[in-house]
Amino acid sequence: MSAESPLIQSLRTAVAAAPQDVPLRLHLAQLLLDAGAADAAVAEAAVALQHAPGDAQARALMARAMGVPAPGPATTAPASSTPAPASSTPAPQRGFDWKAAEEQIGDAVPPRFVEPEAPLTEDGSGDPGDAAAWDVEVPGAVRLADVGGLQEVKDRLEAAFLAPLRNPELRRLYGKSLRGGLLLYGPPGCGKTFVARAVAGELGAKFLSVSVNDVLDMWIGNSERNIHEVFETARRQAPCVVFLDELDALGGKRSRTHSSGMRNTVNQLLTELDGVDAAANEGVFVLGATNVPWDVDLALRRPGRFDRTLLVLPPDAPAREAILRHHLRDRPIENVDLGKLVKLTEGFSGADLAHLCESAAESALLDSARTGTVRMIGMKDLLGAAKQLTPSTEPWFASARNVALYANEGGQYDDLVAYLKRKRRL
Repeated sequence: MSAESPLIQSLRTAVAAAPQDVPLRLHLAQLLLDAGAADAAVAEAAVALQHAPGDAQARALMARAMGVPAPGPATTAPASSTPAPASSTPAPQRGFDWKAAEEQIGDAVPPRFVEPEAPLTEDGSGDPGDAAAWDVEVPGAVRLADVGGLQEVKDRLEAAFLAPLRNPELRRLYGKSLRGGLLLYGPPGCGKTFVARAVAGELGAKFLSVSVNDVLDMWIGNSERNIHEVFETARRQAPCVVFLDELDALGGKRSRTHSSGMRNTVNQLLTELDGVDAAANEGVFVLGATNVPWDVDLALRRPGRFDRTLLVLPPDAPAREAILRHHLRDRPIENVDLGKLVKLTEGFSGADLAHLCESAAESALLDSARTGTVRMIGMKDLLGAAKQLTPSTEPWFASARNVALYANEGGQYDDLVAYLKRKRRL
């Protein structure tokens, strides 16, 4: 094909300046089609249909560019098109038959969404009932080695939780029970859920994640029943890690609530943690996560329940480098100095770092759209995003400082006090 005419070139410039102007883009597509550039016309018509899926002009022009018979009188033709010559063949009543086209390629292109088949119960009835209400994950490939940095957290998990579980002979020798739980606490977005999943991977146990929305119900008695079903499912699937997210919402201090329903929910959780008898919860490992452990009911933190706590802090330098590398690995980058970024992101949570990479990518994308030239993500984008972000952990540490100063009864927050002193926040 010969070089594009000045008119088409000027129209391309206008469309680039106003990409959402559908009539302008259709005018360009018509000129391209008249000039014999059918493929380019199809591309422009396709973009027009993305902005206006029901536009009759765009559909008609797309049909003509693809060599489909032109639409009949019921479809409005583009303003620049010329009338079709008279023909003895009757014109179709509508435009391009999209449904027929979909049926023709139905066997070649799989559907985007597949309706899941109903799971079968043991008796083959096909009615899963309450047993299928809880999604129990099989042992995953996530291990503690996949958690970047946080070596102190890993060491404490190994000493206080994992080592006794990995050595059943020594556990029996010393009379160590598999009961009890571990409470992970710390600022939001620092990977408590990921650590819990890694613990399940280390144990080779199934993983059952439970949130507030899964349990709480407006009808009296349903919340308690839901909690019971969670633990019954875990006992049947043992060894199983039950992860209770936002434990402060499920097991908040009963003295602070006026709702009998919430108090009954906490009571049921206490009952399930104790088990019906001494061996009921053998092989059920309970992990809880909360941002505000000081709001958790004290009865939940007595020995035999959530009797061990672990502070999960913002990622350290090796962890920040691993997180940044993970979020940038599938993006087009050049000349990125991770060491410099790691130093500038002290105190950032994992969620903050993910948002930083997303913001930098957005900056490069918008710049590429404005200039019409695709470019890589560079340090300028990342540094600009870092300057605009404030660590989301700051408000949490402001509240935690008061707890460390005035509510550290029994030394339960000594690890928090040590961290605040190390960072000169106390």
